[in-house]
Amino acid sequence: MTVPTDAVRARALALSSAELPAYVYDLAALRDHADFVRAALPERVELYYAAKANPEPKILAALSPYVHGYEVSSGGELAHVGNAVRGRPLAFGGPGKTPAEIQAALELGVARFHVESAHELRVLAELCARRAPDARVAILLRFNLPLHGGLLAGSSLAMGGRPTPFGLDPSEADEIVALMNGGAYPQLQLRGVHAHLASGLEAAELVAVAESVVSWTVALAERHRIPLGEVNVGGGMNVDYAAAERRFDWAAYGSGLTRLAAAHPDLTLRIEPGRALTAYCGWYVTEVLDVKYSHGQEFAVVRGGTHHLRTPATKGHDQPCTVMPVATWAHPWPRPTARQNEITLTGQLCTPKDLLARNVLAPGLRAGDRVAFGLAGAYAWNISHHDFLMHPRPGFHFLDRSRAPARISGACPCRSCGSP
Repeated sequence: MTVPTDAVRARALALSSAELPAYVYDLAALRDHADFVRAALPERVELYYAAKANPEPKILAALSPYVHGYEVSSGGELAHVGNAVRGRPLAFGGPGKTPAEIQAALELGVARFHVESAHELRVLAELCARRAPDARVAILLRFNLPLHGGLLAGSSLAMGGRPTPFGLDPSEADEIVALMNGGAYPQLQLRGVHAHLASGLEAAELVAVAESVVSWTVALAERHRIPLGEVNVGGGMNVDYAAAERRFDWAAYGSGLTRLAAAHPDLTLRIEPGRALTAYCGWYVTEVLDVKYSHGQEFAVVRGGTHHLRTPATKGHDQPCTVMPVATWAHPWPRPTARQNEITLTGQLCTPKDLLARNVLAPGLRAGDRVAFGLAGAYAWNISHHDFLMHPRPGFHFLDRSRAPARISGACPCRSCGSP
């Protein structure tokens, strides 16, 4: 949903101007959505949350009852998530893992390593031999597999199926599996294959991708006469910012995975959604500072901008938003008010690229009104260039109908960057 929940709207209107902009997260709405997603999936499909989408500790904790574990992609995420949800299974992915990061993951007892290259495989094996030569560490080999039939045509971001720095080339598969099967790396246990190939796909496309990955993995196992019991098909569920009320069809996706699991009863399937789990639970709330007319168009300048919410600049879209009128006006001069029906919402940065949403239907929008940008629960604050122009950081509010609201105001929520 992009229209603020009642709890979010109440908090957005209750905040003072000095407390804006602010991120407001509805944890109850997040749990409801996660519960719906989990119910749509067959029991034999494991659900890992890709923490890169939003690593807020309270988000991670709210998801804990609904996920089997968390996927992390750096040493920083490893430490952060490991501390936020202690004892939960972690899978360590991402290209360019350093020896120090791998060592830290081994010490933390990471459940799965997603190995991206032959070099990384050798580094992991050597570190395992030094640390615990008698132990065996479970790995999935990540492959950049080909996709046929135009499956990538609708993708918003492709990590595979074409030349990319992610994963092993399929041409390396037989040699590496033969080495492992022959005992070259006794400290490592090959459990299966990882293949996150694209993002922004619909249910039917993702089911077809999963079928293709599973078929390729089964053929690899049969060639080498070894059991491969796990296939991780990644995430990539579409979140449509242009039609924000339309959700990914989890029921259709779950039905497709049910058929796939039934066809391979000895195989464990795993998925790693990120954005599609948390995007809908967050809003970036701010207020209109000024309304300006320029060369036939009107602009509303709001507190904050893309240095807090970089998603529209990154994806080149208009962030869905809801205007919340505020009746009061504290100044003796006239209140700046939009004269046209459509207006472009911009931030405070000294660049024309600081666009949050263009041609928003908001007749009569006034300075002092509040605006809540929806779909801000993923890839929002955590991917933004926070320190450009050194504006104040936003507040962070975590609302929960079943618990007292948690709040971190004016502070960096990651607690690992040294910011106050």
